[in-house]
Amino acid sequence: MSSGTRLPSVARAATVPKPSAGGTGPSSAKRIRTAVYFLHHAKLSAVPRTVTAPATAAAAVRALLSGPSRFEGRRGRTTAVPSGTELRSVDIQGRLATVDLSDRFLDGGGSLSMRARMAQVVFTLTRFPTVRKVAFEIEGKPVRYVGPEGDVLDGPLGRADFEDLSPAVLVESPLVGDSVRTPLRVWGSADTFEAEFRLRLTDVSGHRAADVPVRATSGTGTRGTFDVTLPYRAMRTGPGLLTAYFVSPEDGRPVTVDTVPLAVNR
Repeated sequence: MSSGTRLPSVARAATVPKPSAGGTGPSSAKRIRTAVYFLHHAKLSAVPRTVTAPATAAAAVRALLSGPSRFEGRRGRTTAVPSGTELRSVDIQGRLATVDLSDRFLDGGGSLSMRARMAQVVFTLTRFPTVRKVAFEIEGKPVRYVGPEGDVLDGPLGRADFEDLSPAVLVESPLVGDSVRTPLRVWGSADTFEAEFRLRLTDVSGHRAADVPVRATSGTGTRGTFDVTLPYRAMRTGPGLLTAYFVSPEDGRPVTVDTVPLAVNR
């Protein structure tokens, strides 16, 4: 990066375009890009999917239930949702999505696995601005208890109910496998010490194309948002990596939070 290039040091609150969860009429019968959420090192990670309107919410859940692609799996994305789980219906009323799944959804795993699969569904549906919380049904009946320990499910769930499964920096865009060009817009949410972290982009040669400080709208125990656009200078076009990390306040060492594999263009 040349010394004459100015990079943003502080990210603003994200005001981001999001997909619609549904629609009516011929004009809504179109392809819409959204995301589903798998796991990466036991934390939630967004990957891209394209669905067809108007039943976009149901299509997104079905895409989630299908599991990671081979490309995503080779890059460490996994799922806690049992194979063979089927979607019966999704109904959205007043920003509450009620999702009805087959009983296969409850099979296997302990409490952590159950929480992870529920988090995957909640994050996938709340990607749509028309959904704030999710209520679960199994074979048409409301879920009251989950997991082998019979944990009580006390009402609908939102993203804040799964903070323990959210990475300290959750990159919502760009998504795994995206092809990017400079300047690169990155947005998402974060909960880091004093709301500070860094974003580093490396190209196929390992060259550091950009490395910028970012400040979210809040941190240190409260998740905030960030939205930053960063110019970069790649040496070569090819596979690259966006890394979210912070500098440890204890020993000054970089601590990687998460990585997003990308196709980086010069």
